[in-house]
Amino acid sequence: MPDIHSILWIGPGERFAAAPLLRAPGFDVVWEHRFNGTAERDLPRYAAVVVDGFEASEALASLERIRACAQAPPVIVRVDSHSPAVERALCGAGAAGVWQPGSPQDLLTQLETVVNHRPGISPPVDAAGPPLKTTHGLIGASPAMRDVFSLLERAAASHATVLLSGETGTGKEVLARALHTASTHRSGDFVAVNCAAFPEALIESELFGHERGSFTGAERERKGLFEQAHLGTLLLDEVGETPPAFQAKLLRVLQEREVRRVGGTRTRKIDVRVVAASNRDLWAEARAGRFREDLYYRLAVFPLALPPLRERTADLPLLAAHFLRKHGGRPTPRLTPSSQALLQAHTWPGNVRELENEIQRALAFAAPGAPLEPEHFSKRLADALEPVHNQLRAGDSLRANLDRIEAWIIRRALETHAGHRQATARQLQVTREGLYKKMKRFGIE
Repeated sequence: MPDIHSILWIGPGERFAAAPLLRAPGFDVVWEHRFNGTAERDLPRYAAVVVDGFEASEALASLERIRACAQAPPVIVRVDSHSPAVERALCGAGAAGVWQPGSPQDLLTQLETVVNHRPGISPPVDAAGPPLKTTHGLIGASPAMRDVFSLLERAAASHATVLLSGETGTGKEVLARALHTASTHRSGDFVAVNCAAFPEALIESELFGHERGSFTGAERERKGLFEQAHLGTLLLDEVGETPPAFQAKLLRVLQEREVRRVGGTRTRKIDVRVVAASNRDLWAEARAGRFREDLYYRLAVFPLALPPLRERTADLPLLAAHFLRKHGGRPTPRLTPSSQALLQAHTWPGNVRELENEIQRALAFAAPGAPLEPEHFSKRLADALEPVHNQLRAGDSLRANLDRIEAWIIRRALETHAGHRQATARQLQVTREGLYKKMKRFGIE
């Protein structure tokens, strides 16, 4: 059975109703009358776009709008003119092909060509090209990460204090560095401190600095991290672990934008972009009396939550490809289909950090340059793959085995969402129509 590719069709409804794609089993087609905001937002999910039914000038304008979008897929244009000049203009503007009326098979042939040669938003993990780096080195193409990137750009354009939340290993420090790089404070230093790493007696000195002789061992004056980050960005990682007495002093620094060193008598003005991060729910901690509520409001001027990896599984191939290139040397090793299924089956409680560690472990156990097999990964991942192994049949083709695994993934997702198909399609990063076709193909009720 062929793979099903999602296609966006833009044009008049009556011409769409007669489109040959609607009867082609390999395509899941979504129709829009015009290229609007909804179509632009969903553009990365499509393997190709067909622009149909406009005059040549309108077709060219639509083509240019689509090609100007990030992650734009190939575009095939249908125009009623047979003019070679029009065709050259459209191809020069970036059209992957021009479809003339009365040749439906030509359209199918062109679409099959572009979708089968398109690198795509989620390339295979052994692809030779670089993975998609959407914003300032951050990797991801899932809807959840696109929302993060959108908020990141807004936060970078402001001077507001940002509170990053997310589970351990989701990449809060990476996001903080991206925020620094995109902000007006990028000319200054990025300074990160793990607040949980210092005892209560030292954290004030670490952040605010101290004067010579202010305590035993203070043999010379020392700038604190707030001063070191002047005109730059200071990341207060795990800020929820700070003691109450320090929280009161931190609140004053954020309010007054000045620090006083331990043992000092004068204050020093600072211009610092503060980014706080925590793997706890600081609002719940504040309501429970374990974190100062007034400090929470000072930190959460611009809250930004990072999703766990289990909620952005569409990014797994991109992240795995990145870590294979980062740690694998040349030639870049690849994952076998069984290993790809292994990664997709795991729930990743340690998130992106756990994925990177697993890739490094597998590279260490595999022969240099050899494909990574399931046995190269840790046992906890292999245990997660047991239901997948139950779908395999000795002697069957790769396609047949992968179909059974795909059907199992769809059934598991449907169970997770109590049979709600729209929520299931959203999780699996397919259109609702595409999910229906796959369910029918695999006999899933």
